[in-house]
Amino acid sequence: MPNSEIILIGGAGKTGGRIAERLTRKDLNFRFASRSTARPFDWEKPAGWSATLNGARSAYTSFQPDLVVSWAADAIGALASTAVDCGLTHIVLLSGRGEEGARRVEEALKASGIGYTNQRASWFCQNFSEGVFAEPIAAGELALPAGAVKEPFIDAGDIADAAVAALTDPRHIGKTYELTGPRALTFREAVAEIAAACGRNIAYRHISMAEFKERLHAAGLPNDMIDLLEELFTQVLDGRNSLVGNGVAEMLGHPARDFTDYACDAAANGTWRI
Repeated sequence: MPNSEIILIGGAGKTGGRIAERLTRKDLNFRFASRSTARPFDWEKPAGWSATLNGARSAYTSFQPDLVVSWAADAIGALASTAVDCGLTHIVLLSGRGEEGARRVEEALKASGIGYTNQRASWFCQNFSEGVFAEPIAAGELALPAGAVKEPFIDAGDIADAAVAALTDPRHIGKTYELTGPRALTFREAVAEIAAACGRNIAYRHISMAEFKERLHAAGLPNDMIDLLEELFTQVLDGRNSLVGNGVAEMLGHPARDFTDYACDAAANGTWRI
């Protein structure tokens, strides 16, 4: 694949920033596309997409707020059609595992006729260190409506490596990969591993959905975000995604990074320091 411009749609989030670091090391041309970039991209303003996409050959796309929202498939379908008109030949989609909304999005992407690579990722390890879980863990207790269900948490670095592989190797076009960590853990087990890595007592408390939503309301989260989190914890985390996938090994030729290694590195960097 020639050294052509790559667009990272969604900004420098958990995956976008890591992908950018890897593309820089490979001396590949890329640019971010978000509401704050020089050539802005807004999911709710499709009239401006052509101006943003022109000049690129491929794109990595992470959809906000989440693929489970009702309009996600229409948005991705429209993006892909615009991308084709602008000369793009390939879109790498950060998709989700076991989400009906994600499947609809994948089908919309395929229907556009553009080359695609679907990366169905499990929950990120980095949700514990770079997301909403980080502060309560640092404070000594994480309380969530997740009980005995296991999740094969994946390191965002593995997702970034897989995305770069997809963007630079045409063998991945037209394929769908299940990207997970090498083993499944409950949230309680994950917090216990973080506690061991930190050398601290950090508790996990299983709470009801009602209490969880009360906490979110008290924290000032908007109703649509609360509804989204409820769907994620009641549908996506119902056991359907507990099986470990082999996508990382298929794409990169080595096993996915283990949660213990992630936790030890994050703790060594002072992530959950009081």
